Amino acid sequence: MENLLDDHDESGGAGGIPLIVLTRLETHLVDELIQDSPAKRRREATLSSHLMKVARLGGYLARAKDPPPGNTVMWRGFARLTDIELGFILGARLVGN
Repeated sequence: MENLLDDHDESGGAGGIPLIVLTRLETHLVDELIQDSPAKRRREATLSSHLMKVARLGGYLARAKDPPPGNTVMWRGFARLTDIELGFILGARLVGN
């Protein structure tokens, strides 16, 4: 858990690409909150897939014919993710494990 609370990973590999925008804790939380379909789980996690999950937190439905998410939806998603992250950090500190 301590390594999730650290800031950005400096790895330059393909797995580190979502870490350009999100911290390791944020990517972990988004992956836990928004589950991928079994076909998508086998593929590599990308920045666009994580940003789509953030948009879904902001209310984006991600239907096939929907346009890309806008600024308001992304802002709402990041605001909600920040609240979830703060709650996770405070909960981890209160439990003390």
